[in-house]
Amino acid sequence: MTLVPTFATPPGFLGLPLRTEAPGIAIAGIPLDLGTTNRAGAREGPAAIRRASRMLVDGAHPTTKVDPTTLPLADIGDFSLALGDLARSLELVEQQAAGFAHLVALGGEHGITLPLLRALAKRVGAPLGLVHFDAHLDTWPESFGQRFSHGQPFFHALEEGLVEPKRMIQIGIRSPTDPAVMDWTRDRGVTVISAIEAHEAGPAAVAARIAEVVGQGPAYLSFDVDALDPAFAPGTGTPEVGGLATWQVQAMLRRLPGLDFRGMDVVEVCPAHDVAEITALAAATVAWEYLCRPA
Repeated sequence: MTLVPTFATPPGFLGLPLRTEAPGIAIAGIPLDLGTTNRAGAREGPAAIRRASRMLVDGAHPTTKVDPTTLPLADIGDFSLALGDLARSLELVEQQAAGFAHLVALGGEHGITLPLLRALAKRVGAPLGLVHFDAHLDTWPESFGQRFSHGQPFFHALEEGLVEPKRMIQIGIRSPTDPAVMDWTRDRGVTVISAIEAHEAGPAAVAARIAEVVGQGPAYLSFDVDALDPAFAPGTGTPEVGGLATWQVQAMLRRLPGLDFRGMDVVEVCPAHDVAEITALAAATVAWEYLCRPA
């Protein structure tokens, strides 16, 4: 094997070559941001996450000892989208996601999660458990008159029966919220842990609660980078102060080896507002932590 310096790592995620087929886990970019409500630019997220992932190719995970580059893993490039057409783009995402048994998606805005859940729920044949890190509930019935912006994916996922609400947990919530939206979410049976509650409880307690809520059965992980405090992730479209620290997220994810995750996404990286690549590196590291889970 020819060794290259970190800065010369090939452009695929973790330096993987781009391929059209995935023998196991597929890495896909979904450069969509037509449904953003504040800063646009998350369409550049997949490329930025891939570039930042070069910092993660020097060996195995320090705790699990897993080297994800030795797994049946392939970077399949970016999904095709319909330029300027949000509804059609979401349809295309679902169609393309259906072709892969296990998908790690690099966003893009959080609206991409809805078609990914639709495809996965059809493949699994049952509602999914969901672990959702975010500053926002994303269960609004509409945003500014729109039904499919990045503020609605989990409203639709719950309404369509894609997710089992009693197996759904949201961590890091702290944005201004319509009380009716919070009530609707909790009334469905969703567990909501605010950022303050997560800080006060600590990562071990939060991870235990996640495992308790999700339990057994197929599950999905959706990570909006604005779950992190802007000090750790300034490059996002809707930053909210008081968020999680990167070490807290790592500590939580490392305590979830028993969950039956069938896919994940990391979304809302907006490189134009990033500083020194720290947001993109945080997002790449979340995906890396997911891949490095013990078998």
